[in-house]
Amino acid sequence: MEFPLLKDILVIFGLSILVIYIFYKVRIPSIIGFLFTGIITGPHGLGLIQNVHEVEILAEIGIILLLFTIGIEFSIKNLIKARRSVIVGGALQVGLVILFTFLIARVSGMPVNDSIFAGFLVSLSSTAIVMKLIQSRGDLGTFHGQTSLAILIFQDIIIVPMILLIPIMAGQTGDTGQSYFLVAAKGIGVIALMILGAKYIVPYILHQIARTQSNELFLLTIIVIGFATAWLTSSIGLSLALGAFIAGLVISESEFSEQAFGNIMPFRDLFTSFFFVSVGMLLNLSFVYENLLLVIMVAIGIILLKTIVTGFVAFVLGYPFRTTLLVGLSLAQVGEFSFVLSEYGIKYGMLSAFNNQVFLASAVISLSLTPLIIHSAPRLADYFLKFKMPEKLRCGLRNLPVKTDEHFHDHVIIAGYGIVGRNVARAAKIANIPHVIIELNPDTVKEEIAKGETIYYGDATQEIILEHANIKQAQVLVITVPSSADTRRITKTARAINPDLHIIIRTRFVRDMEPLYQLGANEVIPEEFETSVEIFARILAKYLIPHEEIEKLVHEIRVHQYEMFRKLSLPESQYSRLTVHAPIPEIHSVSLTEKSRLTGLTYGECSFIESNILLVGVSRGNYVITRFEDNFVFREGDILFFLGSSENFEHVAEHN
Repeated sequence: MEFPLLKDILVIFGLSILVIYIFYKVRIPSIIGFLFTGIITGPHGLGLIQNVHEVEILAEIGIILLLFTIGIEFSIKNLIKARRSVIVGGALQVGLVILFTFLIARVSGMPVNDSIFAGFLVSLSSTAIVMKLIQSRGDLGTFHGQTSLAILIFQDIIIVPMILLIPIMAGQTGDTGQSYFLVAAKGIGVIALMILGAKYIVPYILHQIARTQSNELFLLTIIVIGFATAWLTSSIGLSLALGAFIAGLVISESEFSEQAFGNIMPFRDLFTSFFFVSVGMLLNLSFVYENLLLVIMVAIGIILLKTIVTGFVAFVLGYPFRTTLLVGLSLAQVGEFSFVLSEYGIKYGMLSAFNNQVFLASAVISLSLTPLIIHSAPRLADYFLKFKMPEKLRCGLRNLPVKTDEHFHDHVIIAGYGIVGRNVARAAKIANIPHVIIELNPDTVKEEIAKGETIYYGDATQEIILEHANIKQAQVLVITVPSSADTRRITKTARAINPDLHIIIRTRFVRDMEPLYQLGANEVIPEEFETSVEIFARILAKYLIPHEEIEKLVHEIRVHQYEMFRKLSLPESQYSRLTVHAPIPEIHSVSLTEKSRLTGLTYGECSFIESNILLVGVSRGNYVITRFEDNFVFREGDILFFLGSSENFEHVAEHN
């Protein structure tokens, strides 16, 4: 019996493995690999896939699971924390991109509703690619990383109302007034169902299922909840995607959300791969070749429009020029959800075949260029900062007035006021060492100024900000910012201003050590190796190596720039002086009761004196006794602490 779909799945996955492996080697995201696989295997490529419709069904399952997991990941608490960036920044970014795209589309002759829909397509960015690239660069903790994430969260949420609006915009629901009333009524019903399910139904069901401790049953229940909700919303005229999102949102409010997300992730990745492959199948390479100039112009136009608009939004949020440009370039591409919307656009006749091919080709180009754009963004920002620009543009709308304190000299400058920066400042204050803090979060600056802290708002990568902190007279610069690229720029700038400055850097990655030393850093402390050093020191202590030997060894490891952990072989004599002793024996305790044999006996009468076990202390009341005479009497309620092996202790325990 022949099973054509199985053959198609084998072709898709087999070719995907090869393509994604090659793309991985050249650092191109896997999503692009799946799109490329679809282009090759589709009807416009080699025609290897015959059952395109069946693949599209699998892709629809991928869309459901994608929105389902986004619903699970969505946290109302996190939204409240970043509400300004998410709501204000996200709404402005999406709204302005839709507006400008609408105007451009109208000028080109597209109908009103189709122009709005084009704005929907362009306004979304790729959460999967952007967050993966930002995280891999160690920039998630930076302000441009956090702002990009906030806007992406809003985009992931706004996809749901966009999907709801498409049938109305296409005129598929009859009378407009009645349609809006009907959609509103359905929306209220769905919200009521969501509240009821989140508070009562789903937590109760999942609790009962979790009590069985069956992973299979739990996974099956999660899938049924997700698909049942999607089917329910679809049956009342709403979208499958909306139902999947609501199901995920309901589960996210329960204590089982992490387990549900972990279980569903492999299935999501599997089926979303079919979605991107199916999108690639739609791209007609001959069309791209025939309209190459148009496709390139549209792709460049999208990148420029989104960079400018998104950068402007970050500027409105108060960030300096460098951060605004990094945010704009990070979100300059078309997102994966735009492909979801394009499917609805084709279904409801709001996207012609020609425009769809232009969109697909330009979207693939923008996604393919994203790794290069994000990688080049810091250097591009540094290039533009060389030119003269208004102070408000350079330093941001929320820039706080800073004044150089000429009385500061031989002080410490702390760039970055995260956990490490706060600890350094606290230690400097205890030691009465004068210090100045540079921080890019205006809210943190206001809070610390109110506490009397000497802290300046600004981007420490800029020379003018370092001069505000009187870096020419500083003794030490401590850099604790999360971004590796920012750390290198601060080091280079600071060394150029003050050649005698002692620069200490906290970095996350070992690979940054050598470049930072070359730029002029005096000490680089990598988090990875410091954790290893601490663990190693505690292991040595466990084997009774003297404390002064451990301290000396740790000092040598740091002086030699962690060579011990960086190389497989070391000189014999360098660390061979250590002598490992037997691990420390275990400590055991015995509580004496009225019936205990030891109760009432004196220390000299006890048999454990002659055994290989040592009494090291007796807890009595609120104090501990550590010295014993032969006439010391053990009392009821005493807790005895012994040092020795478990085997030797058994003798005492048996006779207690």
